[in-house]
Amino acid sequence: MARQVKEGGQILTRTRKKLQTPGMWKVLLHNDDYTTQAFVVWLLKTVFRKPESEAVAIMLAVHTSGLGVAGVYTRDVAETRAEKARRLAEREGFPLLCTVEEVHA
Repeated sequence: MARQVKEGGQILTRTRKKLQTPGMWKVLLHNDDYTTQAFVVWLLKTVFRKPESEAVAIMLAVHTSGLGVAGVYTRDVAETRAEKARRLAEREGFPLLCTVEEVHA
C-alpha cells in the first residue's frame, strides 16, 4: 500500500507492507504401548487446556488411530506446548512422542 506525504516541498512515497496472519501448526500426539491413557488425559487438560470430555476424546483417537491432534496454534505456541508435553512425559518415564506439523490451507 503506497501513501504520499508532502515534506519540505517534496512528495515522498511510503510503502507499507501488508501484515500476514501467522501460519498455524498442529500439535500431534502419537500412540505408544507405554504411556497411560490417564497420563495423556491429564496432559491434554494441563498443557493443552482441554476440558475433560475433549481430552478423553483426543486420547481415544490417539489410542485407536495412532495419532491425535492436541491443538492448533501459532508456531511458537505449538512448539512450546509440544516441548512442555515431552518434558512432562519424560519426567514421568513415558516415551510419548509429541510432534508439530504445519497446517496447510
